[in-house]
Order: sequence, then structure tokens, then C-alpha cells
Amino acid sequence: MAARLTRAKKKIVAAGIPLGAPVSDELAARLDEVCRTIYLAFTAGYAPGTGPDLLRADLAGEAVHLATVLHQLAPAAPQVTALRALLLLQHSRRDARARDGELITLADQDRAEWHHDEIRVGLELVDGLEPRDGYAEQLRLQALIAAAHATAPTAGQTDWGHIVELYEALEVQTGSAIVRLNRAVAVAEAQSPQAGLAVLAEVADVLHNHHRFTAVCGELARRAGDVDLAIASYQAAIEQCDNEAERAYLRSRLAQIRRR
Repeated sequence: MAARLTRAKKKIVAAGIPLGAPVSDELAARLDEVCRTIYLAFTAGYAPGTGPDLLRADLAGEAVHLATVLHQLAPAAPQVTALRALLLLQHSRRDARARDGELITLADQDRAEWHHDEIRVGLELVDGLEPRDGYAEQLRLQALIAAAHATAPTAGQTDWGHIVELYEALEVQTGSAIVRLNRAVAVAEAQSPQAGLAVLAEVADVLHNHHRFTAVCGELARRAGDVDLAIASYQAAIEQCDNEAERAYLRSRLAQIRRR
């Protein structure tokens, strides 16, 4: 490694590239990319798209550690603070997300198993953030959504109306169909399954091949009493899903609907 660093320095000198700290605009752009990479690594561990595991806590935990180190290096950067808050709040639920390898939904999780020390740190970090622009604001809004879940004493006491507002603001920032999918879930909780399905319909052309879209459609259709749509949606989700633990959960939901 020392030899590689020496060779790299010689190449930089030979090329005449000036050495120095990046200016503020450059630094912000670089921090955004570092934050995106750490968040991507966390997502790969927290919600693996393929394979047998519902959660790879080691990988997600390493991403949380990297976010903490980055925050120590750049404590005044809002995107770094928001990233660390978001990852801590999400990762705090890791021990309650599965039991004997089976998925436990947020509504059914034992909140006593959440890591409340991490929640406290995450809440302190996000409470100190002001609205911003760009990626820092996207992370702040996501952290506020995670905080709304973390501070609800029970699933039934979740402030879904506030979460809908946060998703609306996040959608303005991102234009993301996945954000609208998440907003549909919040709308269903705050208003009705039918209202959630109406939001889902707005992104059907974009997400119809995404298993989380069809799974949400199946669940909301079940709640709305549309058994045929629920069965068709869950069948599609099972075919589209590449994560074995998620697929087993979807099969169990489909079996429950068919038994009724």
C-alpha cells in the first residue's frame, strides 16, 4: 500500500495536478457521492434483493460504522449528519425484523427489541437539521420518516398523516416512483386502502414488474375486499421476488387469502 501511494504521488506530480483540499462546492458534491455509496451498501445489507437472507446485519452494520466515521470527519456537513441519523434509525430495528428466519412486518415487530440507544442518537442528529436543498434534504426527509416510526409507542399510534406529508415533500425532491409507492402505503394507513390503491395506480406503468409494487397492491386489495386482485397481485409478487425470505412471506399471505 505504501508503494502504491508513492507511485500515485509521483504520477500526480508528473501530471502537474495541484494538491489541496477541495473547495466548498467540490466537497459537497464529493460528500453526496460518498453518502450515496454508503447508503447503497446499507441497503444491500438491510434489504437484500436476492439470496436466502432477509437481513445481512454485518454489511448493514459496517455501513452504519462508515457513516459514523464520515460524520466524525465532516460533522458540519448536513448530508452526512442526515445519513448517519437515517441509518441509525433504520438499523435500530434489525433484531425485530425477523424471527426464525421469517419476516416480521413493522406493524408486528416487538418494539422492545429495537435498539433505543441508537434511536436516541438518531433523533438528536435529525432534530438539529434545518431544511436544505439537494441530496441533503432527501436524506433529512427520509430520516424524519424513520423518526416518525421510531417515536410511535405502538404501530397503531403512528402519525401516518405526517408521514404522508413527508413523502409528498420527498417526492417533490426526487420524482421517484418508489417514493410514491411508499407514499401509497402511508396514504392507505392514513385514509383508506382504496385511497392507497389510487396512488399506486399512478406508478403502475413504471413499477408493475417490481415485486414490492405488486406485493403492496396485493395487501391493499386484500384490505379493500378485492380478493381477485389481491390473489393476482400476490402471485405476481412471488414470481418477481428473488429474496427467499420475502418470497416465503408472500406465499404465506397468499395462502391466508385463499383460505378465507
